[in-house]
Amino acid sequence: MSENQNLLAEQRRALILDEVRRRGGVRVNELTRKLNVSDMTVRRDLDALARQGVIEKVHGGAVPVVEASTHEPGFEAKSTLELTAKEDIARAAAAMAVPGSAIALSGGTTTYALAQHLLEVPDLTVVTNSVRVADVFHAAQRPGAPGGRPGAATVVLTGGVRTPSDSLVGPVADRAIAALHFDVLFLGVHGISVEAGLSTPNLAEAETNRRFVRSARRVVVVADHTKWGTVGLSSFASLDEVSTFVTDAGLPAEARARIEEHLPGLLVAGDAGPAES
Repeated sequence: MSENQNLLAEQRRALILDEVRRRGGVRVNELTRKLNVSDMTVRRDLDALARQGVIEKVHGGAVPVVEASTHEPGFEAKSTLELTAKEDIARAAAAMAVPGSAIALSGGTTTYALAQHLLEVPDLTVVTNSVRVADVFHAAQRPGAPGGRPGAATVVLTGGVRTPSDSLVGPVADRAIAALHFDVLFLGVHGISVEAGLSTPNLAEAETNRRFVRSARRVVVVADHTKWGTVGLSSFASLDEVSTFVTDAGLPAEARARIEEHLPGLLVAGDAGPAES
């Protein structure tokens, strides 16, 4: 970790979380030395991370919260987390969409944020298994709707069984996706790591995501920094199947270096420095 007194709270907390996950626990006095900040600042950061449910405070430090690999939060629960990061990621990813192209969007709160920016891209054909994403485009096409954009996109919503994250999965969705071909897939993930690749706690969603990946010429993962190092029950793609990983400035430098060893493209949205490797 960089000993920088001027780190933004969000960046500092991302560094702390990465250290906790990597080492399995940290002590307050270690963090004060590495971050060059006061005990009080570190304890406030640990309190904030504990409220987010990503660490557990223990006497003198913190340890990671170990979630069951099958735990799948609902859409509403996830929609309140990392809002600034998701907005930064959505804005950066939308700039990668080419007018007139065929794209796919998987389910998730980050792809939901992305869909709202994609309304500005003309003549898209959008295939999605997300009820929430489809609603964004359908609402824009309603005559007389506030901010409506008739003809903003042609939307295909797959069928299937609805998950807690409002995605449609299963054999019906898999067959629909397998018959199509996309220029680019924008893919939200539950977790991403070097060892497990892209993963999800839902077995049916893993298979549907595999079909998405196979049908896309280019795969763009959109995920905030908290997804790095998280592993769900089922892996559905390796890192070498990903073209670009779009994340936010909260991702620590050490994690960025590891990702750049395995991926051709890393786009850090909201970063003050060079954004793409």
